[in-house]
Amino acid sequence: MLNLENQILDISEIESLALKLSNNLKVGDILFLKGELGSGKTTFSRFIINNLHVKKNILKPDSINSPTFPILLSYNLNSYEIHHYDFYRIKSLKEVEELDFFENFKNSISIIEWPEILINLPFKEKHYLINLVLYSETKRKINIKYIN
Repeated sequence: MLNLENQILDISEIESLALKLSNNLKVGDILFLKGELGSGKTTFSRFIINNLHVKKNILKPDSINSPTFPILLSYNLNSYEIHHYDFYRIKSLKEVEELDFFENFKNSISIIEWPEILINLPFKEKHYLINLVLYSETKRKINIKYIN
């Protein structure tokens, strides 16, 4: 469990934070990543995904891009998958259901960029609400709230 409030971090500190967080993640955990365009949601996701590959001693993906157009990219870590979603273009819960999101997250680690459509739902599962705010060209203000 990790909570942070108004931490101003540069890219190397954000990478260290992602490593610390990824070491605590378990199957079924969900990460909601909020922030404006360019705030670092995909970069943070990339750090988490790469760290989970290293932790499982699995070769890291060649590239980890934002799943803006496919909406979902999955990474197989043998005993579970990482589901990386981008809900930027999602307009209704019906669209979320069509992605089998509510079934998928129980057996995976889920990372959701642009999760606003989900945030007010009563999740019983543990999840992290991570908010990234542009602070300067090289730094971001980060808030992490763990909800179980």
